[in-house]
Amino acid sequence: MLTRYLLLAGLALAAVSLAGFGLWLASLPAMPVAAAPSPVPQAEMDAMLAALKPPKRARPVVAVVGINDATETTDYLMPIGILRRADIADVMALSTEPGPVKLYPALTAEADATIEAFDELHPEGADYVIVPAMSRDDDPVVTAWLRKQAQGGAVIIAVCAGAKVLAAAGLLDGRRATTHWYYLGDLLKRHPSIRYVTDRRMVMDRGVGTTTGITASMPMMLTLIEAIAGRNKAEAVAGDLGLDGWGPRHDSGAFRLTRPFATTVLGNRLAFWNRDRFGMALEPGMDEVSLALVADAWSRTYRSSVTPFAASPAAVTTRNGVRLLPDKVTAAWSGERLMLDKRPAETLDSALQDIGARYGQGTADAVAMQLEYPQQGRGP
Repeated sequence: MLTRYLLLAGLALAAVSLAGFGLWLASLPAMPVAAAPSPVPQAEMDAMLAALKPPKRARPVVAVVGINDATETTDYLMPIGILRRADIADVMALSTEPGPVKLYPALTAEADATIEAFDELHPEGADYVIVPAMSRDDDPVVTAWLRKQAQGGAVIIAVCAGAKVLAAAGLLDGRRATTHWYYLGDLLKRHPSIRYVTDRRMVMDRGVGTTTGITASMPMMLTLIEAIAGRNKAEAVAGDLGLDGWGPRHDSGAFRLTRPFATTVLGNRLAFWNRDRFGMALEPGMDEVSLALVADAWSRTYRSSVTPFAASPAAVTTRNGVRLLPDKVTAAWSGERLMLDKRPAETLDSALQDIGARYGQGTADAVAMQLEYPQQGRGP
């Protein structure tokens, strides 16, 4: 009898849970509220460029900082790859501790130095500090170091959810800011003095910059290059990346939690028996920006994972000096491989098209939503 009661109680609880989930799902909008945001005034753009001028050196020192156990792939690698190809600053990849930097959702990198070693090499501090999203927003080593760098006059720039790290360090108190759409509500709840700016890919306020989604590091780094070395240099780098233009204009309403997004992610997660594992060969001289974008995108389908491989366990050095470590040591990959044969922006568009062809357009849209990337022909 007791068993029967427990079974009935369990079924009742499951029914209530399913009903609650169904109500939550039904409450989500069917589509994001996309709009055509107003052009950014030239005065605002001029003020941003002025705020990004080198604060200390003619050839600035840029530090891209990450924690060893979990730093976002594209947030960490793209700023390094973009700024180094411009050759207008000395760019260092940093970690909080010795050892490799595990990136998520894919890849592993070797930092150039720890933040302690960087401080010894540059006691006057960095000109710019780039802060990716990290698995812990309030790592005490990172937050203390960021406050020290800001006090020393460095311009601090968060990529995507790196804004949460800046907020934990107290650097966004009372400032205008933006961040990835998914974390916005929690950020403002925890730090109510932040003044959120809508319809902007990037925001600068008194030496602290923030950006929207994961792919926002591309326009942000191009804007930084323009501030340091001029429009012509930025346009040359943009051409190398495959971009026709860049800027702070953004349609914030096009990115939010929707019913199609939720059902696609849930359905893909539940299909745990149907997973693809793609190999990606780490080769000397490969484009680290293209690599980061493709690995990030294919790792966010909830249907596939990416395994970087190489014939040796030694680090492989990319086009712009990033050292990457393979997850698997093998000379050949027996399964399907992901290839890099286009410029970075074109590579991401191609990856999204391939994801849509393989798993359906809903999955491609879900990946683009996670990246907060306006797909060509589908977004703003």
